[in-house]
Amino acid sequence: MLALGLDTSCYTTSVALCTDCDAPRQRRQLLPVPGGERGLRQSEAVFAHVRQLSQLLPALLQEAPGPIDCVCASASPRDGEQSYMPVFQVGVSQGRAIAAALRVPFFETTHQRGHIAAAKWGTGLKNDRFVALHLSGGTTDVMTLNGEEILPLGTSVDLHAGQLVDRVGVAMGLPFPSGPYLEELARRGAAAARIPVSFEKDGVNCHLSGAEAQLMRLIETGEKKEDIAAEVYSVLCRTVLRMLKTASDQAKTADVLLAGGVASSQLFRELLLERNEKRRMGLKLHFGRPEFSGDNAVGVALIGLKKLQGEKA
Repeated sequence: MLALGLDTSCYTTSVALCTDCDAPRQRRQLLPVPGGERGLRQSEAVFAHVRQLSQLLPALLQEAPGPIDCVCASASPRDGEQSYMPVFQVGVSQGRAIAAALRVPFFETTHQRGHIAAAKWGTGLKNDRFVALHLSGGTTDVMTLNGEEILPLGTSVDLHAGQLVDRVGVAMGLPFPSGPYLEELARRGAAAARIPVSFEKDGVNCHLSGAEAQLMRLIETGEKKEDIAAEVYSVLCRTVLRMLKTASDQAKTADVLLAGGVASSQLFRELLLERNEKRRMGLKLHFGRPEFSGDNAVGVALIGLKKLQGEKA
C-alpha cells in the first residue's frame, strides 16, 4: 500500500510517499522569508504553499513505486478544537482534491502527530507508552503517548524553543530560520550557563522570554556572537532536560522521543546526551533521523498508511 502525505506548516511545504515496506520518499521546501524578517503572514504563507506544492508534488509523484492508495494531510497544529492555522488548509484542500480524483480515501491528522510519527520511524522505540517532546518554532510541548492517546503534560507558557533560536539569530544578522547558522556559531563558542532556567512551580511548564531578554542584552553589549549562540543551546538543553525528567517521573517511563526542528540539531542532541549521562538522570533519549525531525510530511503519510490499514483490517 502507498500513502501520500502533505504538510503545509508556517515554515515548510512538505510532501511524502510511504509504503509498508520501503523507506519514505519526500520533497520539502522552506517558505521564502525576506532577510531580517522572522516569518511570513498567514496570507503570504498560504500563497507560497500553493506555488510550492505545484512544484513539489509532480517531482515526488514521478518517483511513486505504484498507484496511491490514500492521501493524508495535516489539518491543524495539534489536537483540540481551538487549534487552527489557515496555512494547513492548503494541504487539506489539495489533498482532498487529489484523493477525490484518484477515488481513494482521504484522512486528516495534526502537524504535531506527524512530527511524532516521523521521529519515531526507524528509532527502534517499540513501546507504545513514552514521553514525547515537540520542539519547534510554535511548540515546546511535552506529553505522554499511550498508543494513539496524547496526554499533554507541559509547555512553554510564553516563548517557544524555535522562537528563541530564531529571534536571537535574526538579531545577530543570521538568516531565518536561524537554527543551522546559530548552531555553526555555537560550536565555535563557549557557554558558561549564564542564563538561568525558569519554571512554574510544577517543574514542567517553562518560561523562555526571560532568557530571550538576557540574550538580547548580551547582543547589545557586544558579546562574542559565538558565545551568545552557545548560551542559547545551553539554556535550551538545561530547560528541556528538567522538563523531561519531571514528565518522565510523572508518566513513569524513561523512554523519551524528541521531535521537531530544534530537536534535529546535532549539537543540541550531543548536549542533551552528555548532560543526561553526567547528571545520571536515567532518561532513555530517542532521536528521529535529522531529515525526519524538522517539518516534513513523512509522519503524515505514515499516519495515513496506518489509518488505511485499520480500515482494511
